[in-house]
Amino acid sequence: MGSLEGRVAIVTGGGRGIGASISRMFAAEGAKLVINDLGSSPDGQGGDQGPARDVATEIVANGGQAVADGGDIADVATGQRLVDLALEHYGKLDVLVNVAGILRDKMIFNLPEEDWDAVIRVHLRGHFSTIKPAAAYWRSQRNPDGHYRIINFTSDSALQGSPGQPNYAAAKMGIIGLTASTANALGRYGVTANAIAPGAVTRLTQTVPDEKRVGEGIDDSVSPDNIAPIVTYLAGTSSDWLSGRTIGAMGYEVKLWNNPEVVSTVASDGPWNLDDLTAKVEKDFRPLADGLHPSIFMGQLPS
Repeated sequence: MGSLEGRVAIVTGGGRGIGASISRMFAAEGAKLVINDLGSSPDGQGGDQGPARDVATEIVANGGQAVADGGDIADVATGQRLVDLALEHYGKLDVLVNVAGILRDKMIFNLPEEDWDAVIRVHLRGHFSTIKPAAAYWRSQRNPDGHYRIINFTSDSALQGSPGQPNYAAAKMGIIGLTASTANALGRYGVTANAIAPGAVTRLTQTVPDEKRVGEGIDDSVSPDNIAPIVTYLAGTSSDWLSGRTIGAMGYEVKLWNNPEVVSTVASDGPWNLDDLTAKVEKDFRPLADGLHPSIFMGQLPS
């Protein structure tokens, strides 16, 4: 019996890349799936029903259960429909995995507003569109021992400040805040919420360097298949202890990121005198902040 036997999961962006790897491992571990993928280009243009349908067909051919949906995840009607599909086909919903995303990379001084809006829409609105109906369903179950799971996808781009991805970094950092809020709001209903910051070569990443290629494929260490195991663990019933956190996964490493925390405080007995504040900030904050100085990105000049 697999670790997800009998559990029902929605996977957005489940037709290609990391999402497809997750869908396949979930199915191999016994989960019943609703696989959503718009099948658009990496920048969100167009659509193709094929990717979601092909992965679902493959899973069924291998003895699993899966249905496909090719809707736009940033449309709230799509999120509701995915929850309805899970309930209609399988009678329940246990796990929601939000992988779907797009890229429109530019430096901030070259970024068109439509590219800002498109990336924010797909990532943040796309997460909202599924989380809201899933949360409403779980709240209605009134089962604090339900082992329900929300697994969102953030990025090192947000955590480390990729200079050529201001829209993507903003959206992905927003997902961390959304994850924390959701974890705090839904814990009483048996729901955990965590975010994955993945590292893998997919069609959304830059062209694979020659040294990472093996024949016509890629080095196993950067395969999206390496992200699926930690997601599968989080989707199971033994991960109730972990919620509101960000997990890094790249190659053969899995990391627990710290939550934001205060690292130093300066205080005054009354309203600040500017000279006193300046002296204290320089003395106490500067040594700690030097490692985060923007100059660490100098020399990295994406278009």
